[in-house]
Amino acid sequence: MARRSDSADDTTGTKKQRFARTRQIGQAYKLASRTDKRLGLYTFGSAGLTLLVFVLLGVFVGPVWFWVVMGITVAMLVGTIIFTRRAERAVYSQIEGQPGAAASALQTLRRGWFVEPAIAVNRQQDVVHRVVGRPGIVLVGEGSSHGRVKNLLAQEHRRHARIATDVPIHELVAGQGEDEVPLRKLGRSVQKLPKAISPAEMTEVRNRLRAMPSGANQLPIPKGPLPKNVKLPKGSMPPR
Repeated sequence: MARRSDSADDTTGTKKQRFARTRQIGQAYKLASRTDKRLGLYTFGSAGLTLLVFVLLGVFVGPVWFWVVMGITVAMLVGTIIFTRRAERAVYSQIEGQPGAAASALQTLRRGWFVEPAIAVNRQQDVVHRVVGRPGIVLVGEGSSHGRVKNLLAQEHRRHARIATDVPIHELVAGQGEDEVPLRKLGRSVQKLPKAISPAEMTEVRNRLRAMPSGANQLPIPKGPLPKNVKLPKGSMPPR
């Protein structure tokens, strides 16, 4: 009886996870389609075209059933990739320029990266976020003035260098201007930085940073502009 109960609980849990995943995809589609009116056309059109190619291969090469089964699998994969890329691009275009947008993009980093939004903010709402990972410390700035953001980054660089003297400190500016990183490429840009410290050293760095006094420019700021229950695709999925 106990085994049957456990099995039933597992089945119920799996169904709930699938429902939650389906609901999340539906929310992402609804949000992205507001900006990308051709999202459905490209997603389902690419999947349908892929399946058609495999059906034709089945007709001319055979056996048909094998190519149809293969085609369904590949068509779903192609549709998923197209949907992910276009939905990701659409979501980022909606939050571009909003306070905290870079923090939302950084939150898509996978395990092994530790993101702390808005560690420094000035009165003009320029912000610096901090990421700790194998490359060391990554300071990411965003704001309406590139020069002002660079100055704020320089201040934070000096402040962090006093605490973590032997740890590489990288600076990135999120935005669409020259020498800036677009939101959809921000996560990949951070992940591409060369590894410089071990996991043990990374833990030590985080402990040092916890003891570091807060910056003088701390002001309230939104931690991210994304609507509730909608997540950006994780990590560096196919290009955003």
